[in-house]
Amino acid sequence: MPHELIIGVSGGIAAYKTAALVSALVQNGHGVSVVMTRAARKFIGAATFRALTGRPVVSDSFDRHYPLGAHIELAEKAALLCVAPASADLLAKAATGLADDLLTTLLLSFTGPILVAPAMNSAMWEKPSVQRNIATLRKDGYQFIGPQEGWQSCRRTGLGRMAEPADIQAAIERLLGEKK
Repeated sequence: MPHELIIGVSGGIAAYKTAALVSALVQNGHGVSVVMTRAARKFIGAATFRALTGRPVVSDSFDRHYPLGAHIELAEKAALLCVAPASADLLAKAATGLADDLLTTLLLSFTGPILVAPAMNSAMWEKPSVQRNIATLRKDGYQFIGPQEGWQSCRRTGLGRMAEPADIQAAIERLLGEKK
């Protein structure tokens, strides 16, 4: 059964993998709205997601297409919110309730399941502050997939790679209660 989904994209080289995730979700019949942070736009263009979803990409809390506020209107329509990639910065903001852009504001206003796919350098992943933020988010009910071990853009191998798009899609489908 198709659902309305929000895919949040924060800054990280793994954002290129999110395009494959979005494409697969749309091909499965889901309606997908993509919300990008300013940092995400440094790694992948909004035109990619616009073409894949057939919808405008939203980055501004005060987008004219959402008179009640994008964070309210998107949150009310969606069955699930997934952030892929979720940077250390995004995790820290979410763990402390900071809402300084559309994606972090959505995380506060969204009442359905939230799935997070972290992606960062292995040294960052291992920092106690990052692990504290993840523990806080888990306690707050966030679901996590990954990260995985493997080659990273910093030219090292370690834990911190974003989960593969097919694995994230399977986790989304599981959370939506669908059988694959």
